[in-house]
Amino acid sequence: KSEPETRIENGVDVKFGIDDLALESDQTACWDGVRNYQARNFMRDRMRVGEMGFFYHSNCKEPGIAGIVRVVKEGYVDHTQFDRKDVHYDPKSKKDDPKWFMVDVKLVRKLKRFVPLSELKAIFQKHSSSGGTLAKLALFCSARLSVQPLTQEEFDFIVDLGETKAT
Repeated sequence: KSEPETRIENGVDVKFGIDDLALESDQTACWDGVRNYQARNFMRDRMRVGEMGFFYHSNCKEPGIAGIVRVVKEGYVDHTQFDRKDVHYDPKSKKDDPKWFMVDVKLVRKLKRFVPLSELKAIFQKHSSSGGTLAKLALFCSARLSVQPLTQEEFDFIVDLGETKAT
């Protein structure tokens, strides 16, 4: 759920951006539809209640970080995998052996400015050669997943980016 622009999949608009999260009851929603095993494992096994994360807009013209969320419910079975009418339906998934999990997140706040992926990549490249804070950012060192662990130092650095004018 991080698509700020309309995208029709199987006749359904799957748009869900940070402004949509802000309109949800208690500004909280399940993060369903993740269909990558490594991302699933992070959500199922490593995300804990109270941990902070970024709301990352993907599948759009300019992907990047739009805000901060808090995990309010740890990994549990993603019900959309069993719903034949849902765009995230997985016919290979079984109720007695589910493949996909999700967490619930609550909006903490939008960043003062959107931090585009292109800016993060430029900083990562600079830091890779200079040993800066983002030199080992998993988003660029591992698979390009929008579900990745961050160190507190990386998180704080990116929050600061979102609170200042672009360089």
